[in-house]
Amino acid sequence: MFPISAALLDAMVLSLVDREETYGYKITQDMQSAATVSESTLYPVLRRLQKNGALETFDRAYMGRNRRYYRITELGVAMLRQYRIDWEKHKTQVDGILKEQQAVKEAQA
Repeated sequence: MFPISAALLDAMVLSLVDREETYGYKITQDMQSAATVSESTLYPVLRRLQKNGALETFDRAYMGRNRRYYRITELGVAMLRQYRIDWEKHKTQVDGILKEQQAVKEAQA
């Protein structure tokens, strides 16, 4: 319903990888609970976060093939911490507008 900015997408990916070392397809599936994100959208995000030093990759054998896994780095943890702070501020500001209107209408009823 609401578009997801690149920064919010980065924050969400970092949060998922912070929970567990994981692979791209699983990240896409986990993201589906909050946003419509395709693999073609996600993989450039993963590459950018890796290039920026927030994520690192390693391969692990799976059913006779290698699967690329992602893990968060110390830089990624610091970035995620800041994204969480920024998100709370942003959410509070938006809630202040959306919920204020609801409270005014309820008070008028």
